[in-house]
Amino acid sequence: MSVLFFDIGATLADVSVAADGSWTFHPRPRVGEVLDSFAQVRRGIISNPGPGTNARENAAAALEAAFGSRFTDEALVHWGAKDGRAIFDGAVTSAGAGAGDCVFVGEDADERAFAREAGMRTAAHPVFTLAAVEGRPVYWARIEVPEDRSLAELEAVANLGEVVPVHVASDRLVLAMSTARGVRAVEQSGFTADLRGQVEETSAFLVRDDRPVAVPEAFAQASAASRARAEATMRAAAAFAFVSAELSGSRPPVSSLGPAPGGVYTAAAAGLPIENVHIPGARPGHIERLLPDPALLSRPGQARAERFVAAFAPGAPSQETVDAVRAAVTPSAIRAHVARISGADPLVEGGPLTVRSRDASSADNVRVVDALAGRLHELGLKVRRHAFTWRGHRISNVEAELAVEASDGVVLVTAHLDSTGAEGDFFDSAGRSRPYDPAVDPAPGADDDGSGTAAVMATAECLSSMVASGRTPARSVRFVLFNAEEQGLVGSKAYARAAAAAGDDIAGVLQMDMIAGFQGGTRTMEIHAGSVVPGPVAGASDALADLVAQAGPAVAPDFTVQQLTGAADPAVGRSDHASFHERGWAAVAVSENFFDDTRPATGTRQYHRPGDTLLDRDHDTDYAASIARTVAVAALTLAGL
Repeated sequence: MSVLFFDIGATLADVSVAADGSWTFHPRPRVGEVLDSFAQVRRGIISNPGPGTNARENAAAALEAAFGSRFTDEALVHWGAKDGRAIFDGAVTSAGAGAGDCVFVGEDADERAFAREAGMRTAAHPVFTLAAVEGRPVYWARIEVPEDRSLAELEAVANLGEVVPVHVASDRLVLAMSTARGVRAVEQSGFTADLRGQVEETSAFLVRDDRPVAVPEAFAQASAASRARAEATMRAAAAFAFVSAELSGSRPPVSSLGPAPGGVYTAAAAGLPIENVHIPGARPGHIERLLPDPALLSRPGQARAERFVAAFAPGAPSQETVDAVRAAVTPSAIRAHVARISGADPLVEGGPLTVRSRDASSADNVRVVDALAGRLHELGLKVRRHAFTWRGHRISNVEAELAVEASDGVVLVTAHLDSTGAEGDFFDSAGRSRPYDPAVDPAPGADDDGSGTAAVMATAECLSSMVASGRTPARSVRFVLFNAEEQGLVGSKAYARAAAAAGDDIAGVLQMDMIAGFQGGTRTMEIHAGSVVPGPVAGASDALADLVAQAGPAVAPDFTVQQLTGAADPAVGRSDHASFHERGWAAVAVSENFFDDTRPATGTRQYHRPGDTLLDRDHDTDYAASIARTVAVAALTLAGL
């Protein structure tokens, strides 16, 4: 008889940590039915709550609260780091069974690889637990949806079988994990599936490549659809060729899962640093991490998006709100926040520590999270940390909410708190060029995205002061700072997935990503609403972009506003707003003049370099404050102030 061991974070549940340190596990979709189907099988936990007795006690209490009597054998509950096979060897010993009779179920490919080293069988998602027990493989599958079928019909089939989607390319193409049984069920329901290799210890990524593609002359007289398919195939081949060449020293190499929107789907083996690959000439943000989610096909935000458009009545912001924003969201406030999190000033006023890097791999990342969460708590907001693991690092998104009773939705004001210096030039002691090392190299990220983070903090301070003066919004407002954006939108993907599972009713997401870079010339802000996701999300995001644009004249009258929309928007899929588009919610990303390449950009020249500092000649806090004020006015207006 098999013994099952489950990871918790992202596999069994989404994890939130309250300001008092207490933990809550929110079970993920389909997890309950899987556990119930193995009610007679011995089950355990292999999870890392972090160091210390308190962390383990908090995790144990949360496990009991969320899953009750489903994990009662304390000998099979293992808390600790999963950075090697040791904890998995210990789990096998505790089971009193052969390693081959033990199954580890975990989303993280690196952890599955360690479990496999210990001789265990593995599953990439709870849905595939039975397949692992029976020794059946799980495949990457491209599922095509015919014209007479819908995503909703595919979801109904998938949720009854061994199929878990990881990306919805369009209403006609879905990338998924599936067993052969799952594929048969899909095909018997009128869909088609193309298998592209076993999942095993791999993770899926979308790699975009917007370099020009020359379609052969043979397609000159072909239909537009044929030319588009040819271009997509060639683009995918070019992107994959570059990525595989860059990672050619790795074993096993990355594999192609076929054409994707604007690029190629890839499966990267455990430990393969695909997020460090930068295609020369491609726009920034071209790597997107794909996460399995049974609820992905339903796009739960679509109903909200439809209501948003129907009820949206654009109007001028109130003068009271404009005045409050002008008073709180100032260049000095922006500068102070950026200085603390980019290393120009101590992280905590009067303290000894200055930040060297906010890279997701850096020890300073956790310290910055602590400082930001502490400041938001001081403002009287309800603070939670949304914890997750990336490359063995336990890191968190930060969420702070002003909840309003009887609110019909929540407004999100967001940015990403992490940074990277990966495109800098680094040398060893002998003067030889070497790769970026996040453990030792600086990544101040003053513009990317210290400026956006500072804007979120200043907006939170503004709302706090407005509430203290007696004003109350009609809608709840949530400030969210995402982590590991630079690794393929990892933090916002995990957050949006958890929000969908929790049934959050999101009125709109306003993301700020790089708002302080200005070389001079015309003062421009870009508002990006474009998405490859069709349906209500497109119209709702455009309406949200209109709201931001209408706020501009009141607080940034000297700015030119560029609204970019549709699938041709150059920021499609390239910042954290895309994680919300994926689930149907209205979302926009607001930035300096950086993404749009129709004319010479005036944004930072220190993108992803150690020179992205507060003292850089391209860093302009007056410019950043104007954009921050615009977004703040739009967000507070949407919240009913």
